[in-house]
This record gives sequence, structure tokens and C-alpha cells, in this order.
Amino acid sequence: MLDAEKGELLKAPARIGKMGISEAKAFAALKSHSEAERRRRERINAHYATLRGLVPCTEKMDKATLLAAVISQVKEHKKNALEACKGLLVPMDDDEVKVETYFDGTLHFKASICCDYRPELLSDLRNAIDALPLKMVSAEISTLGSRLKNEFVLANRRNKNALDDAGAIQLLTNSIHQTLTSVLEKGSASPEYSPGTTTLPNKRRRVTFFDSSSSSS
Repeated sequence: MLDAEKGELLKAPARIGKMGISEAKAFAALKSHSEAERRRRERINAHYATLRGLVPCTEKMDKATLLAAVISQVKEHKKNALEACKGLLVPMDDDEVKVETYFDGTLHFKASICCDYRPELLSDLRNAIDALPLKMVSAEISTLGSRLKNEFVLANRRNKNALDDAGAIQLLTNSIHQTLTSVLEKGSASPEYSPGTTTLPNKRRRVTFFDSSSSSS
């Protein structure tokens, strides 16, 4: 800017002020970022210290070795939990349908389905089972978080001794299997069914089938 009286070239004070404010903002932002980064490192180190206390190891480990040890321990605990839950009606992480037959004086079909809960699930199961030529002898249900497992025991609706043909038993077992799988697929195709919960439409699915030759009496 040119001074009209002195004829000298001057820097505009307003521009100097803006430059000073800009530098101050940049310095404040840098300082804030540095503080946030320091706090983040402190949290990470605190979590690593907690993990070291959970892993049964006497020697000091670097972070990569520590994480590998923790992963191994978590897998072992998960394996032990699955073993402990065998025979119990506990929902697992995987979507699953099981069908098996057993004889207890008469032929019974034991079927189960494990999946995410949705409001229409129970009515869908009821309608599907009612459409089968079987009667429900018993039903059990358990929940864990958003997961649900239903187990049914079904018997021949007409004559308890009518199903003495292996082919007929196989056909009916397949029908139960397909019926429950269709209910499972309906839920997988509709992730909006779980209000207030996080659904996992890409959850692993297992469909297990046992015929009468593999069942226990």
C-alpha cells in the first residue's frame, strides 16, 4: 500500500494481522493434534499393559508377539466354550439348521434352528411346522443377545408306527430340513427385521443333516 503523504510503500497492518491469526490457528491446531496423539498412544499402551496381565507368560513380549499370544488364547477359550456347550441349548454365532432322527419306542424327529432374532421368526416357525405332516411333541427356546435357538421334537401325526420305511423317513427328514432352511433364508434376506440390534446378513451359515443311521437311540 502506498502512503499518499510520504510516498512510501507500506505493508497493510490488516494483512499482517490476518497472517498472525492464521499462524496462531495453525500452531493451536498442531498442538491439539499432538495432544490427541499423545493421549491415543497412552490409551494403546494401557491396553497393551492389560493384555500382558491376561496372557500367562513370564518373559516380556513385543507388541506383535503379545497380540499373537492373545489371539491364540481367545481361540482356545472359544474352543473350550463350544465343547462345554455341547448338548446345551445355547445359541452360537453361526446360523444353523440341524435335523436328526431317534427312536424312543417310536420314531421322533429332533430339529433345531439357530439365527438372529426377528419379530416374525416364531410365527414363521409355527406356520412352517404346522404345514408338516407331524405333530410337535416338545419345543425349547433360548436366547443370547440378539441370537436365538429353537429346538423341536416332532412325531408322526397319524400313526406312531407308520414310518417304518427308510425311504419315507428320509423324505420326511428332508422336508423338515427344507422347511426350516426356508425360514432361515427368509430372515437372511430381510436384515431390517432386527430393530435396535445390529444384524449380520453375511453371517456364516451351517445346515447340518443327520439321517436315522447316524442318530442315537
